[in-house]
Amino acid sequence: MEADELLVRVAGGDHKAFEELYGLVSGPVYGLVRRVVRDPAQSEEVAQEVLLELWRSAARFDPGRGSALSWVLTLAHRRAVDRVRSARAAGEREQREARRAGGPAFDQVAEEVEAGLEREWVRRCLDRLTALQRQSVTLAYYDGYTYREVAERLSLPLGTVKTRMRDGLTRLRDCLGDAA
Repeated sequence: MEADELLVRVAGGDHKAFEELYGLVSGPVYGLVRRVVRDPAQSEEVAQEVLLELWRSAARFDPGRGSALSWVLTLAHRRAVDRVRSARAAGEREQREARRAGGPAFDQVAEEVEAGLEREWVRRCLDRLTALQRQSVTLAYYDGYTYREVAERLSLPLGTVKTRMRDGLTRLRDCLGDAA
């Protein structure tokens, strides 16, 4: 059955038609919302709101003005844009309030000093690794290579790289735990 027919039946309170319509439109609704909102959790929330609104307002659908799918996607787009605008407005309110409070929301100098100390601790802990462990960890975590890519780059078996990484990360964890 087509979405237009289903939506007309949903307007009459047909639960089975809503189940079928839900199956037809939930994917496109979520996809559209996800492209606008970007955050997966918020996208799921907005998509659910749209589908609930679909159930409540199905009687407003006018088949003479367009297809059911385009009507549903219009609802989804509007709701997604509203969510983005609402989030932006909330952020702007927080920024205005922080400015009104008379200073930055955080101590920038303290943040920079703390970040510098953390970098120094990581460097010291990396220096405590064997050269082979440090090389593997650096390639994976700083250069973004996968274990398999590290193995290929170093011409080593994957198992050897995994062992080096595990041992190196264990030593880093222990060293950084001492730093905390």
